[in-house]
Amino acid sequence: MKILIIQQRYGIGDLIIFLPYIHAISKKFNTQISLLVKESSKASDLLADDEHVDEIIILDEEKDGLSGFFKLSNELKKRKFDKVFIFNSSLRYNLITKFAGIKSIHQYPLFRSKDNIVHSAKIFTESITNGIVSTESNLKIKNTSNNFDKNFKHICLGVSASGETKRWDIHNYIKLCQELTKNQKCKFYIAGGANDIDLINKFKNSDVGKNCESFEKLSIKQTLPIIKNCNLAICNDTGFAHIACALGVKTLTLFMDSPVMAYGKYSSRMVVIEPEGKKDSTVHDSLGKDSISFSKVLSEATQMLD
Repeated sequence: MKILIIQQRYGIGDLIIFLPYIHAISKKFNTQISLLVKESSKASDLLADDEHVDEIIILDEEKDGLSGFFKLSNELKKRKFDKVFIFNSSLRYNLITKFAGIKSIHQYPLFRSKDNIVHSAKIFTESITNGIVSTESNLKIKNTSNNFDKNFKHICLGVSASGETKRWDIHNYIKLCQELTKNQKCKFYIAGGANDIDLINKFKNSDVGKNCESFEKLSIKQTLPIIKNCNLAICNDTGFAHIACALGVKTLTLFMDSPVMAYGKYSSRMVVIEPEGKKDSTVHDSLGKDSISFSKVLSEATQMLD
């Protein structure tokens, strides 16, 4: 049986959140699945070692618009899928899979209003599997080797973000590292790419720079064994927070301008901090990056390192 899953959301965090449901469908039908995703999800890197995934099909610009409609449907038709599971309510994907000749189409109700992405995916998947599906994401990688010095605490810092309003000030992160190193030896791994080079350089030029390494020249796949072996991840609500969480790392995530109930409550490994005065209520346009309590972040990080 050939199965396709469509998960068209943009981000790394979205892909991580949908992992339990991808795995549950694979297990239900006892077969690997093909996954249609956007390049920005970094699925090719993240799922390279995933035993439940047979193929990653990239949803690129050529498969968008009217001409893309037929290009994508023809590409899917060649693969002769028996079933498709569509994790959205889009009429477009419903029609594309019909044109592709897929007989068994399972999808969210068409034209539904937006709701919590975790709850929607869980309800949809449980209706297929007829069983309870955990929301806990687990990312499997084959390469877990490291040469970490066990005399140090190893901490991943997710300083990147999709926008300025979702990014805790870099000087707060530097100050946090300064405080943490007063009581124990620490190594810091700056989780950011080429677009974050200014932030990374500020770290390197600070007095904790000698204890820092950055991911600026690494692919997502190359960062996975490093993150996997960290004692703690402290991150903005960004892809690296969700990766760390899925790799089994205790993760402290700062929510200042994104929906905490959707992205911060699906895993027991994630501890969240919201702006002062907020409780389970941070959403887009909360604009709370200047209201994240430094003392609270330091306190939580210290406890999680013990």
